[in-house]
Amino acid sequence: MRLCHIVPSLEERYGGPSQSVRALGHALAQNGHQVDLLATATQVKDLAVTSAGRLRTAIYPRGWPHRFCPSRGLRRALAATDADIIHHHSLWLRTLHYAHQRAVAQRRPLIISPRGMMSAWAWQHRSWRKKFASRYVHPGALAAAAGWHATSTAEAKEIRDLGFPQPICVAPNAVNLPLPAAQDNAAAHWHAVCPESKKRPVALFYSRFHAKKRARELIDLWCRHGPEDWLLLLVGIPQEDTPASLEAYARQLPGRTHVAAFSGLGQPAPYAVATLFLLPSHNENFGLVIAEAMAHRVPVLVTDTTPWSEVARLGLGWCVPWAEYRNALKAATAESRTQLTQRGAHAQSWVAENFSWDRSARLLTTFYEDLHLHADGR
Repeated sequence: MRLCHIVPSLEERYGGPSQSVRALGHALAQNGHQVDLLATATQVKDLAVTSAGRLRTAIYPRGWPHRFCPSRGLRRALAATDADIIHHHSLWLRTLHYAHQRAVAQRRPLIISPRGMMSAWAWQHRSWRKKFASRYVHPGALAAAAGWHATSTAEAKEIRDLGFPQPICVAPNAVNLPLPAAQDNAAAHWHAVCPESKKRPVALFYSRFHAKKRARELIDLWCRHGPEDWLLLLVGIPQEDTPASLEAYARQLPGRTHVAAFSGLGQPAPYAVATLFLLPSHNENFGLVIAEAMAHRVPVLVTDTTPWSEVARLGLGWCVPWAEYRNALKAATAESRTQLTQRGAHAQSWVAENFSWDRSARLLTTFYEDLHLHADGR
């Protein structure tokens, strides 16, 4: 099949989808599909195209206002596509309007991956923007979708809870196990950047510095209840907070715990120096960094508003309500290094067995074929 995937941006500063959508495109291409991956960027002035086998990636200049990702080039490219399936990733941006228009004109199925934007928290956060976008940025697109792609059963339930009746394919994100040389290089980098990470056990937060992720609440909890001999290392993409603002916030709090914050842009992932991974997010549709941490043999402590309850049941880490996060943090950091290492080893084996891009590509392929047959009236 010929597939057209659209994502507003593949820039690192926008977090997980910049990695997962590209990886999914590669996996679909390796399964025999011809895949066009279209995106926008503020840094490009002209069309930038790269090809890898059956995957063609085209990045178009982004117009104004940048927040809504308009792009004349991407709109024209979609207007000319003859794809069998049009698959858009994320909501509330102008690129979804272009995808919707082409799907209607070509009478092809439109699939939408909300990428975490269907949760109750996400819809309530700056809800006026969502209302504006639904009415003026991509009017009618959500109702017109032929199907949805969710990355977890929890996200599928969120879609249903909002009243959307279309078919849903649950095809999770996946991770690749790290290479030893890459691990060694990453450890050396972070030990040089943050010498404290070499001296102490490290509790790592690695995500966007956004209110959704509860970075400030985590710092507050850590300074009041964290172990004095550990380091809380926050590495992320500056958004609503920056490393400087997070460190300034920590300095104002009582306690003698150690906190350090750094931008992760252009840096190797810091899992190699982590003893424990922390993500107390308000909501995650998947939480790619959680899977990545486990792939790096790091046990995780996450909130139950992420779809990772299995890690608690299987003893790979902790998945608890935010109200219980403090006690879980105390329990996790009280474990010996041997106990945490064993949890991490089991977590890596479990992730490797259950989360592969090939499996997700095959699940989506079946979904695409069913929707395409239905669209053709067969």
